[in-house]
Amino acid sequence: MIAGYAQTGGHDDEALDLFCQMQLAGVKPNAKTFAGVLPACSNLAALETGMEMHGEIIRSGLQSDIFVNSALVDMYAKCGCTGRAQILFDRMPQRNAFSWTAMIVGYMQVGDVDKARKLFEKMPERNVVSWTGMIVGCAQNGQSLEALKLYREMKEAGMKPDLKTFASVLSACANLAAMEQGMEIHQEIIRSGFQSDVFVDSALIDMYAKCGRIDKARDVFDKMPRRNMVSWTAMTAGYAMHGYGKEALEVFEKMQHSGMKPDSVTFICVLSACCHAGLVDEGRKYFDRMIQCYHIEPAMEHYGCMVDLLGRAGLLSEAIGFINSMAITPDATVWVSLLGACRVHNNVELGEQVAGHLFELDCKNPAPYVLLSNIYAAVGRWDGIDRVRKMMKDRGVKKMPGCSWIEVNKEVHAFRVEDKSHPQTEQIYAELEILSSQMKAAGYVPNTKFVLSDVEEEQKEQALCYHSEKLAIAFGLINTSPGTVIRVIKNLRVCVDCHSAAKFISKIVAREIVLRDAIRFHHFKDGRCSCGDYW
Repeated sequence: MIAGYAQTGGHDDEALDLFCQMQLAGVKPNAKTFAGVLPACSNLAALETGMEMHGEIIRSGLQSDIFVNSALVDMYAKCGCTGRAQILFDRMPQRNAFSWTAMIVGYMQVGDVDKARKLFEKMPERNVVSWTGMIVGCAQNGQSLEALKLYREMKEAGMKPDLKTFASVLSACANLAAMEQGMEIHQEIIRSGFQSDVFVDSALIDMYAKCGRIDKARDVFDKMPRRNMVSWTAMTAGYAMHGYGKEALEVFEKMQHSGMKPDSVTFICVLSACCHAGLVDEGRKYFDRMIQCYHIEPAMEHYGCMVDLLGRAGLLSEAIGFINSMAITPDATVWVSLLGACRVHNNVELGEQVAGHLFELDCKNPAPYVLLSNIYAAVGRWDGIDRVRKMMKDRGVKKMPGCSWIEVNKEVHAFRVEDKSHPQTEQIYAELEILSSQMKAAGYVPNTKFVLSDVEEEQKEQALCYHSEKLAIAFGLINTSPGTVIRVIKNLRVCVDCHSAAKFISKIVAREIVLRDAIRFHHFKDGRCSCGDYW
């Protein structure tokens, strides 16, 4: 009974309760009991309870049992105590695939990918669970390229992917917007007979949405024989990130009519959809409905969405009033949303006040320094930019470098600003020179408003020429056939000039350019952007 509860999702508390009842009844637990109940501690991250059981195991003389030891390693690893887990693992006279995988997953959980990889390479015999643990860990730790590489190696080793493998590798494709590889994996899923699984289908929706194919995401969603909260939320989130606010709200309303009760995450997606589409009244309505109808207490993410919604719409006074009325102390997420609005609306005075709050909260976060610098640059306050630079230098704060990725022929290529490391650098830069001339002839004027240097206009324009997203677009144009959609992702928010340039390029080359930045999607076609310049 204890093992049954622990192995069935969501019944870990019952497993621990039964274990206590068993002890109160005077029944002595054996090795199978401990091996059965410890997973409940792992799932609940109940370290203290797990340590008490470890003590009982030692007193019962069961510490050399391979299954008990493996369960202990798993418990400590999942509770974040990789040091203790490693000591137990090293002392084990025998190790099984479960104990090896538990250590690998444990290191991945705390972000130590290198240690996980070393253990994986030492593993005498790998199974689908250990391969999947590595793929999941890499995808979750920002190493999606490595996750895709591992997936290929897994198949070459003759391993057959399972549901969790497919879901995790689709997540890696989504992170990189590697649609060609994602579509190939979709075909593998169909051949494996997993296309009707609700979790795999939800991962497919997320992958297609994040790769810019919201139409394919909707196709998967519509064909699902059954849907859960994850699939409804994934579809809502997909529309939200593309700026299709009304479509997102339609999906949300259908979810409610289906009898599915939205949770906290769903409402974050709904509020985000309102924010990107400028649906202020609807955002207010859904925020109130969340509290009054569903009795969900707003988390920091909900407050952040509302401040972003009001701020983007230029309702800065209302945004400040909203922050002052919050039931919890606003964190950096909320203040950054307001500072971003100050940048959009060139409100220097409020921007300085908000930045001051952020410097007190987290002086190492580069975002407020960059946003404040942009506000100063927009109004020509070079003395302000110099002060911000000095603060950053004195505090050891470094701006995150911009990076853009593009997938061509199932290979992902990465570019940084003024990058000259790519084998096709000469052709890429030549293509940009041609495009620059064509854009200027079509009426393009470089937007130097946010260039953070007090230099001549020509030098400012030069600084904008080779941003990472422009390099990626140029690479895509010279390596794909006419008419092919160019799909680029960027780790930061697209700059104003690159946004303008992408509109001109889309018209000049008669191509659709889909750009996913850190905030949302932009679909450029015939000289226009899907965001309607509301971003």
